[in-house]
Amino acid sequence: MLEQIQQYSYSLLKNTNIEYKRYFFKEVDFNNRLIGIIGDRGIGKTTFLLQYLNELDVSLDKKLYVSAEFLLLSNIQLFELAEEFEKIGGKVLVIDEIHQIADFEKHLKMIYDVFSSLQVIFSGSNAIKLEHSKADLSRRAMLYRFGGLSFREFLELKTGKKFKSYTLEDILEKHIDIAFELTSKFKPFEFYKEYLEYGYYPFYFEVAKDTFLIRLNETINTTIEHDLAYIFNIEPKFIIKLKQLVTLICGSKPYELNISKLAQKIEINRNTLYQYIYYLNRGKIFNILDHKAKGDNIFSKPAKIYLANSNLNFAYCRNIEIGTIREIFFANQLKNYFSLHQNSSLLGDEILASKKGDFLINEKYTFEIGGKNKSFKQIQDIPNSFVVADDIEIGFNNKIPLWLFGFLY
Repeated sequence: MLEQIQQYSYSLLKNTNIEYKRYFFKEVDFNNRLIGIIGDRGIGKTTFLLQYLNELDVSLDKKLYVSAEFLLLSNIQLFELAEEFEKIGGKVLVIDEIHQIADFEKHLKMIYDVFSSLQVIFSGSNAIKLEHSKADLSRRAMLYRFGGLSFREFLELKTGKKFKSYTLEDILEKHIDIAFELTSKFKPFEFYKEYLEYGYYPFYFEVAKDTFLIRLNETINTTIEHDLAYIFNIEPKFIIKLKQLVTLICGSKPYELNISKLAQKIEINRNTLYQYIYYLNRGKIFNILDHKAKGDNIFSKPAKIYLANSNLNFAYCRNIEIGTIREIFFANQLKNYFSLHQNSSLLGDEILASKKGDFLINEKYTFEIGGKNKSFKQIQDIPNSFVVADDIEIGFNNKIPLWLFGFLY
């Protein structure tokens, strides 16, 4: 059976010829023996893993890619595969979408403890199983959480040019100089709307534009019908309720959240609704924000609920509310940035809903999001406050262009 898996692996490696490398490559320390790559479906995890294997300077028979689905269909145990591969001198084993395998954490622990010469890299479309695994992976595995394309990466793919990323502090302190330099190289609004509608998922560049939203719907349906249903033991008859909730949130403004009405429309009780919101947040379909960090308590009303990125709004909403899209873009880019740079929790407590203004970052910076004419009226007496304005190329004082936050990662 190993020979069959090797042929499958060789075929995939042979057909992986994508030159563009995402920010993942700069962040992962490949010296670790056990590495986990976490992120929602469609963000390019498989491509990243195959690119890494292709560039790895070891002979082809010493590196192996396998999908969890292939293992399940072939009825092969993960530990047994690793054992057989290690016996023939295998050095690097990559397991894609590992969360589909029952008790994968126990297998990984055994592989790590028994085969000291074997590096294992695994990916998962949902971090829940990995974060709450029964076996202790925390002191063995190095976990990385990655998001979809930033606006910066999208621009690199569209223009063929290279652009550096900036820290949040850089943007807050030097946004005028940064925006001036960047806008001398490209026109942000030539590409910005396209990114909001289509640009978060790398597979946009692999399919016809008119089929992208169909592919995106299929990706989200797979996340709900397979990943979430499996992880949370959701009965098939209740899957439709999750999909209805996605549609309802898509059509609602974040500040008009009414839990009782949502529960009535879907015909479920409030506690079940809170559970569904929690599931969809964990599946990276929702992005929920609170007024203060609250840990993992799911039975309390969120301050705001968004879809996780603006592409989802264009896929699910009949009516697009520009104010909501602006907030989604800002929250999405910031959350991905914090996940990357600050050892953040899965809930992303560094970015909170603000009672004055729209967002509170690190309990220090207040941001109000709006169009080019947005004033400081709502936040004028708050220290470290900023207006983030759409439809402007270059800001002034504490007024920063919204598009510029797409250069955080």
